[in-house]
Amino acid sequence: MKWADGVEIDELNWGPIAIVQKFQALPIAYDRVILLAAIERQGRNIGEITVFKWMGKLPDEELIQRCIGDAVTGVISVENLLIIGEYFKIWTGEIFVVDVEPGPEQAGENFTEEMQQAIPDLILTLQNLSSAESTEMINFKLLYGDTLIEEKTDA
Repeated sequence: MKWADGVEIDELNWGPIAIVQKFQALPIAYDRVILLAAIERQGRNIGEITVFKWMGKLPDEELIQRCIGDAVTGVISVENLLIIGEYFKIWTGEIFVVDVEPGPEQAGENFTEEMQQAIPDLILTLQNLSSAESTEMINFKLLYGDTLIEEKTDA
């Protein structure tokens, strides 16, 4: 696979606090971070790709504390990572989230046929985002920390 010069690829499937510490320890901050996620969202087809650009903004302190509490107890969540990273000011450059609709979880090692067919487009999206010149060509949605996590209330 071909990637732009200076691109580093890392698997960040561990807790947000450890990831924050990793970013804090970097000798030079990244100009751009691209997080790949596969989160089930209503209204999308399996393999559908959505690109978000993180715009920052923090939710209220209570929600930040809940995100940190979840993180230290082992909850791995891209939403928590974005909010906790914003709180600890590790996001110094552009942040993108490439989110692909995985479909229902199933046991086994293989992707569904729909996911398998989406992989070339997913890789191309990641490669385009990793190139400094091509972000203008990517259609993305804006993502804000103060509206990222919807509160569920019993009414």
